[in-house]
Amino acid sequence: MRPYVILNAAMTLDGKIATKTGSSEISGEEDLKRVHELRRDVDGIMVGINTVIADDPRLTVHKIPSKKQDNPIRVVVDNKARTPLNSRILSDDAETIIAITENSNEEDFKERHQKLEKVATIFLSGKKQINLKDLMEYLYIKGIKILMLEGGSTLNFSMIKEGLIDELRICIAPMVVGGHNSKTLFDGEGFDFMNEAINLDLIKNYRLGKDLILEYKVKK
Repeated sequence: MRPYVILNAAMTLDGKIATKTGSSEISGEEDLKRVHELRRDVDGIMVGINTVIADDPRLTVHKIPSKKQDNPIRVVVDNKARTPLNSRILSDDAETIIAITENSNEEDFKERHQKLEKVATIFLSGKKQINLKDLMEYLYIKGIKILMLEGGSTLNFSMIKEGLIDELRICIAPMVVGGHNSKTLFDGEGFDFMNEAINLDLIKNYRLGKDLILEYKVKK
């Protein structure tokens, strides 16, 4: 058993989720409210460590009227326990789960692991990379039945490649940034052939302010 996973993201018309400098202010005000309404309705929200380091997100519900209990459980996929101890994701606004590997050759890995244990719930799995299927099973047992994925491009690809994404909700902003070093919605190693691609069914589309919202179900 695993959570129902909704990948939510905003991207430019040319598929970029951030510029080469890491700038990612894409959504309009109406879409930001939609995102926080979704956060309020899910049980958990998951990002990768690169998102934590680059953006220092809170991952709470704060763009709409809310209470502390509206905040979902926060999950970080962090292979090498690199989550900074002063990260806003470690506040007491909600529980935080950090998934790290069982071991690392890095000299201070054990020390970082021990420090994070004092401020977050630690999930251990995998040798060099987190076993995402094991993580999903653990999150389901923790009571996360619906999980919102706000991952970066590498985590997004790893999740969809493993068949762990059920739905995509994408905000397309009317802008183009270009750049071969700009992050796209899915990066990672990618597939070699088009017949390996993950196929989607468009179930809903609508305008929201200046943006276009597309909702897809992943074909199984």
